[in-house]
Amino acid sequence: MEQRKFVVPEVVVGKNVMELIGRYLGHFGSRKTMIVTDKNILKLNWFQNIINNLMKKDIEYIIFDEVSKNPRDYEAMLGAELFLAEDCDSIVAVGGGSPMDCAKCISIVCTNGGHILDYVGVDQIRLPGPPLICIPSTAGTAAEVSQFAIILDSKIHIKKAIISKKVVPDLALIDTIPLLTMDTYLTACTGMDALTHAIEAYVSNAASPLTDVHALKAIELISKALPNAVYSNKEEFMEDMLMGSLHAGFAFSNASLGAVHALAHSLGGVLDLPHGQCNSMLLEHVIDLNFEYAQDRYKDIAVAVGCEVEGLSSEEIKACLIDVISKLREKLSIPEKLSEKINPELAEELYVNAINDPCMVTNPKNLSYKEVKGIYEKIFKE
Repeated sequence: MEQRKFVVPEVVVGKNVMELIGRYLGHFGSRKTMIVTDKNILKLNWFQNIINNLMKKDIEYIIFDEVSKNPRDYEAMLGAELFLAEDCDSIVAVGGGSPMDCAKCISIVCTNGGHILDYVGVDQIRLPGPPLICIPSTAGTAAEVSQFAIILDSKIHIKKAIISKKVVPDLALIDTIPLLTMDTYLTACTGMDALTHAIEAYVSNAASPLTDVHALKAIELISKALPNAVYSNKEEFMEDMLMGSLHAGFAFSNASLGAVHALAHSLGGVLDLPHGQCNSMLLEHVIDLNFEYAQDRYKDIAVAVGCEVEGLSSEEIKACLIDVISKLREKLSIPEKLSEKINPELAEELYVNAINDPCMVTNPKNLSYKEVKGIYEKIFKE
């Protein structure tokens, strides 16, 4: 057996577990916490339950809500400056992947100093940050359990990855209640993000028996529950999405990702698009190129999404898998192509950024410049 490490935070799952926030901050000895969130979250009724719980436990708090949908480097720096100026001793991230990634970056700078972009890459962080608790409001990014923090370099519009066990949160309070306030398109995009996490983790060249179990379970849960979660918004389907996203997070945090995320990071950074939408548009095209380099694993994935593979050739299994994913994307009303054209200069930036993304390292196939360009051309308006 090859050597592999597997890192996860403490996780509490269930209805209303977010109301345990005060108790856990007390365990950390926190007296004043910084809540990192976005302005949309502040308007939701369940967010007030978190505030009420802090007040009952006599824990002071400040709120930092200057977080974009693709968090910027300067937002993390502003958050770190506020954290230190207000003499906070812990961070609570509430929201989707953007607030959680921003909170991780704030945490890094608070204890290590410098600029957040100094820590881009793998294991560049020297000191752990202050206690970090994440309360996700979406079922998709799994930032609440991962070793990844994604931040946008605002000068060159490139999403950059910081990968380290020092950005794994200390605690994830994973509650079904926040998921019920997602709009349908957010539910669709974040769900497809989670599905992509699981698929890419399973075919990653850093996969292991530990990550495989979680990846396949995530694929099975999400492929069945996602359409129902989008169109009926019932708690039972959101529970399946919550667990699917969690399993996918355990898998990709430890096995890493692949070309879909490499291309999505570039696309989302340059055009400021929702990450889950980018993944959805790219997934079937990457599978088409990758398939022959991980045939047995893609066959397992095809079975997990409901393909009857008995007696089928490899090409037929690939066609079935791509068809299932394509129809799922269509059912969720996520477009096949972007409505805008792209100018040649911006296109070149897209290709180069994608090829240099660290997620490419664990893709089962080493994609060429020509292949990356070909995928992007398929999703832009002709």
